[in-house]
Amino acid sequence: MLTAVLIGFFAAFAAPAVVRPLGDRVGWVLALVPAGLTAWFASRIGTVAAGDALESSVAWLPALGVDLAFRLDGLSLVFALMITGIGTAVVAYAGGYMRGDPNTPRFYLILLAFMAAMLGVVLADDLISLFVFWELTSITSYFLVGYKHESETSRDSALQALLITGSGGLAMLAGFLILGHAAGTYRISEILADPAALQASPLFLAAMALVIVGALTKSAQFPFHVWLPNAMAAPTPVSAYLHSATMVKAGVYLLARTNPAFADHPAWFWILTIAGTATILSAAALALLQRDSKRLLAYSTLIALGTLVLLIGIGTPLAAEAMVTFMIAHALYKAPLFMIAGSVDHEAGSRDVTALRGVGRVMPVTWAVALLAGLSAAGLIPMFGFVGKELAYEALFVAP
Repeated sequence: MLTAVLIGFFAAFAAPAVVRPLGDRVGWVLALVPAGLTAWFASRIGTVAAGDALESSVAWLPALGVDLAFRLDGLSLVFALMITGIGTAVVAYAGGYMRGDPNTPRFYLILLAFMAAMLGVVLADDLISLFVFWELTSITSYFLVGYKHESETSRDSALQALLITGSGGLAMLAGFLILGHAAGTYRISEILADPAALQASPLFLAAMALVIVGALTKSAQFPFHVWLPNAMAAPTPVSAYLHSATMVKAGVYLLARTNPAFADHPAWFWILTIAGTATILSAAALALLQRDSKRLLAYSTLIALGTLVLLIGIGTPLAAEAMVTFMIAHALYKAPLFMIAGSVDHEAGSRDVTALRGVGRVMPVTWAVALLAGLSAAGLIPMFGFVGKELAYEALFVAP
């Protein structure tokens, strides 16, 4: 697993050297990296489904008891497959979208480093290692959102996202230090295997609150949601990746990962259900006012994220099943919807949904993909989005 993460970083630093020689083929060639990682993770499905977790560890700061520890179980495998699978499509798509951009070498360097950092987040089995990768996603996303650095809007949006998610990350670090001190270990799997020592600590509630703050800022939950729509200043491949499988899903991953340790406390239920519901309602209201296709999709992402947080807060087995299913469905329809918005903007020169008419006649393939992804987003039969949303409704309906 460490090798998988290092391959991502190696590909990132090697990307600038191959962009110019490969020309228009660069997206397809670089996409082989996440595609290979997807195949490797997919080959471990049988092992993990049988209940066997894969673990590896390398001493990093032995004097402080900090290791580069990684663990592949069901939850981390689902996220790893989303990150690498959708990453394959995004990297290939970016080859055409970024054609002619003189800064493409820099773009691919940051994009692939962002992918590797996200892999580190979901595979880490050490709290400090998780924090380091967590902050790497904040830093790389800052450069991606602010990619068009000559634009004041891009710079301001990138800084806003960095300040909000970075501040939440510092709160999360404080929570991690309390968790490690109370449990006597920074190894996540050991803490979750026996949370009794943690729950007996007088600092338990403080640790839980700090971890929640870190997760809610990263997943743009109310009242920290403002940075996500503004992040649409990023190039469309970044938006497609950030909204479907990476960055904003990191907070959802953290909540799901730490749920066994915190779920028994009433505050966990109330904070997550209220934050998720507030995000759903506020984003739905704001979405009705949008004409820009990317901002409209951004607010729909907020609704989905609020739903995921709400389901984690409910905490029943059915809610957990619904959360994972809906999260996968959302990733599978949100990535193509953003790519479609970018393709239409690229060809028509507009993202105003009230002005774009007749595009399907000149872009029939794009229209067909938009229809399929839109049907899934609407939760209609026979699309997978229907399964995810029906499970979410059922989990909410039968919740105690």
